[in-house]
Amino acid sequence: MTPNSDLPLVIRRAAIEPDPDAPAEAFEAAFRANGWTAGWRNGIFPYEHYHSTAHEVLGIAAGSALVRFGGEGGREVPLATGDVIVIPAGTGHKLIEEDANLLVVGAYAEGRSWDIVRPAPAKLEAALARIAAVPHPSADPVDGPDGPLMALWGASPA
Repeated sequence: MTPNSDLPLVIRRAAIEPDPDAPAEAFEAAFRANGWTAGWRNGIFPYEHYHSTAHEVLGIAAGSALVRFGGEGGREVPLATGDVIVIPAGTGHKLIEEDANLLVVGAYAEGRSWDIVRPAPAKLEAALARIAAVPHPSADPVDGPDGPLMALWGASPA
């Protein structure tokens, strides 16, 4: 079972325009400048998973993909170069298909340590406790402390 989140998944279309010669760098610079660190470059796992210890941001630096968000029965969303997706802790995601050029840049709010959890009833209770302890980020990964994520998610609950 995938817990998902009360926080909304955020998809910003064409949020960052990558340099054709170094497509990942614009995403990495924006994310790092706004406190989304512990970054990586790769793709998206082709199996259902979620992170119970961190909120994740994905930037589509090149190519396109179809990704399912929300676990089994969730919504399949096409993603393209320039898109930025903020995934709340606990929200399931899985690559459905990709083109040969896909390059994804990922990072985590405040560089939090992240885990990979595959949905399983036996893991759910412990995962829910970890998810509840994840603070809201202090900045939008693209537009900083005044970005749209802050209005959508607000401050961490007390």
